[in-house]
Amino acid sequence: MMQLYSGTTCPFSHRCRFVLYEKGMDFQVIDVDLYNKPEDIAVMNPYNRVPVLAERDLVLYESNIINEYIDERFPHPQLMPADPVMRARARLMLFNMEQELFSQVEIMEAGKEKQMDKARANIIERLLEFAPIFGKTRHMLGDEFSMLDVAIAPLLWRLDHYGIKLGKSAAPLMKYAERIFSRPAFIEALTPSEKVMRK
Repeated sequence: MMQLYSGTTCPFSHRCRFVLYEKGMDFQVIDVDLYNKPEDIAVMNPYNRVPVLAERDLVLYESNIINEYIDERFPHPQLMPADPVMRARARLMLFNMEQELFSQVEIMEAGKEKQMDKARANIIERLLEFAPIFGKTRHMLGDEFSMLDVAIAPLLWRLDHYGIKLGKSAAPLMKYAERIFSRPAFIEALTPSEKVMRK
């Protein structure tokens, strides 16, 4: 059985839990206290971070790598596009999301106030650039739910928690977020600590 070492409030772990529930497979989530990590996390991941996926002799870290492995190993429902061109585009979008959005999320998680203000402004700017897409499509890559939706969902869930306020121009984005939050797998993937992050 797959074991996911997961931070109960970690947005990157949240992504992996979401994919595992979306696939509807047997797995075990091992909750990790982010302020008092067990020593075996540092043994499995040289960066001493969660999430970490362990399956027999395989140990993976970094949420996008874990999620692509799960998607290839359990192809239904498929979350990365089947077409190589679309898959490459999806990977590029995921990379850009990490560089431009989730690097800011890491600053928010670190909790240093001055840096957080700047990170908050950067997140708002990027999300407002995304918003018009959802006036035209149901999901990030069109009509089909994909790994890109999985990737961004934990951030959208945490907007209140991070003190991020988006104006009226973000209405299509927030409607999209509600669609994602209503998915049974998303609801199942939430930890008790995550449930209270959203007002």
